[in-house]
Amino acid sequence: MWEQIAAAISAATQTSFEIQDQRSVGGGSVNRAYAVLGQVDRQERAYFVKLNQAERLSMFEAEALGLRELADSQTIRVPLPICWGRTAESGTASAYIVLEWLELGYADAAAWEQMGRDLAALHRVTSPRGFGWSQPNTIGFTPQPNDWRADWCKFFMELRLEHQLRLAQRQGGRFPQQQQLMAAVPEILAGHRPQPSLVHGDLWTGNAAVTGQGEPVIFDPATYFGDREVDLAMSELFGRFPAEFYRAYAAAFPLSSGYDQRKPLYNLYHILNHFNQFGGSYEAEANRMIAALLSA
Repeated sequence: MWEQIAAAISAATQTSFEIQDQRSVGGGSVNRAYAVLGQVDRQERAYFVKLNQAERLSMFEAEALGLRELADSQTIRVPLPICWGRTAESGTASAYIVLEWLELGYADAAAWEQMGRDLAALHRVTSPRGFGWSQPNTIGFTPQPNDWRADWCKFFMELRLEHQLRLAQRQGGRFPQQQQLMAAVPEILAGHRPQPSLVHGDLWTGNAAVTGQGEPVIFDPATYFGDREVDLAMSELFGRFPAEFYRAYAAAFPLSSGYDQRKPLYNLYHILNHFNQFGGSYEAEANRMIAALLSA
């Protein structure tokens, strides 16, 4: 397997890359992740490699295209995709993606301020086609449809909440107030007319860091054009980013009134997705969030 990946790296970079070592590194709960070490022209070179089941190659393809879209915006650093594919093995095969290796460092207040400014610049990138993206991708390992819609409320209802609720029900999830919630969404979003911003789509503390040179970087995206508030909302879901980030973002691109009321609606999408991936207490948490939205 590693010889095939080395050959793919060599072809993509037009160099002769030989793997000398690979070690397992933290890569989240979805993929197996490795630091792959080798030499190019007698100089050490490292890459970040993620592996999964062979049938999940489309997930890596969409990730690579999403990273390229973010990189092409020239607003915020992302690890560049090098190559991706499927290994040909006797017995089992694996899907893989190879990414630029970035040495991560300590994020001080200045770095978080820059992260806020960079994200604001990313969110100013818009699409004339409306809300959506060029293809479906994944949020974690859950399929995420991105069909284009001109109306944000319809996009979020149909392609985010309804989609996750259908998947959850197939897994035995029970949401007694689902119909009332869907009827309330247009009211919660009434008068809110966001521009279709380029968003990371899965922006929590585990998907943002700083390089050793102090440059903000985001990774593992679920890219699409949506309301920029979805990134800000999720950044508060599993432990907030430092206060310097929010102050710098607000100074560069102030949020519209009503964000605090929309934030739990947007984060409900991620809690439903966590139920679909991991089950457990996320069903109860989703129902608590639905009840709070309906009583607000």
